[in-house]
Amino acid sequence: MTLRRMQVTDFRCLHQAEIDLDPEFTLISGPNASGKTSLLEAIYLLGRGRSFRTRRLDHLIRTGCERLIVVGEVEIPARVTLGIEGSKAGVRARIAGERANSLAELASAFPVQIIDPEVHRLVEEGPSYRRRFLDWGVFHVEPTFVVHWQNYRQALKQRNAALKTRQPRAIVSAWDGDLIHYGNLLTEARTRYVALLATEGQALSRALLGMELGLAYRVGWDASLTFREALDRSWLSDQEFGSTQVGPQRAELSLRLDGLPVKDRISRGQQKLLAAALLIAQLKFFPEHSPVRPTLLLDDPAAELDSHRLVELIREVRAQAVQLVVTTLHAEFSAFGTPGHRLVVDRGIVSTH
Repeated sequence: MTLRRMQVTDFRCLHQAEIDLDPEFTLISGPNASGKTSLLEAIYLLGRGRSFRTRRLDHLIRTGCERLIVVGEVEIPARVTLGIEGSKAGVRARIAGERANSLAELASAFPVQIIDPEVHRLVEEGPSYRRRFLDWGVFHVEPTFVVHWQNYRQALKQRNAALKTRQPRAIVSAWDGDLIHYGNLLTEARTRYVALLATEGQALSRALLGMELGLAYRVGWDASLTFREALDRSWLSDQEFGSTQVGPQRAELSLRLDGLPVKDRISRGQQKLLAAALLIAQLKFFPEHSPVRPTLLLDDPAAELDSHRLVELIREVRAQAVQLVVTTLHAEFSAFGTPGHRLVVDRGIVSTH
């Protein structure tokens, strides 16, 4: 599965753009602030239903316009049309003309990942970034994960609503059965995935950083307890805060390099390489015989990397079975080989090379 064509309307600085993409490698060049990253952002939106740069939908809509539209054709191998419309009312997604019931359907139809100059946030920011990274990977490896996740979120929402309105324990606990059942299923799936990710991540960390990576999944409660026992012990805290204080929604992916916690201990460039190693490792776990082949976006890969580390990053990326879309300042950028398609962006206008 690859993205073959995309139309963008009123997305950031892009008024109208219609592009074709190569199933293997597309190179997008242009000066700074020309719209290259916005083009990648539109591709990302098509597969995620959100931006990788901002949570503010209004920031994505071109100034003076009321809505944005992104339409893409993916091959699975037959061509299927995906569409995103964003406005003040929110985001609406369609797949093959039918309204998508959830953004997970987009992710299934068009899996897309990005390595950009801000990729270090996966290391630097809070646990929610890493949970989102983790769940995107588990979703593509374990088909039942998304159903378990949705059921867990529903039970958590109902339990938190009861806590917030100060309902008695008997009413709050009515949701504990579903919460525990689906919470344990999520935890087991995430734990299995982290064990797989650790093996590939260690090899990539050695190649890109020359350091040993350690990954550990913290379940979101005292690991010496069962989830049920943790809920029982957390009752007073749950009452005090008006929300459930333990569970997979509090889980964390712990990162260590050479045995030490990574946050505040390594440089920005090292953080970027570590995050890239995790993302590349994640791409290795797509089912071998699946029609899904992920798309990897690289936004200015040379930023903040010395020449040696850039060479190593390029070598690892080229070894992956992905559709590659790369932005660069220079029209000639042979590091990834010869692109099957070239695009030039200048002041929001996209043209072929």
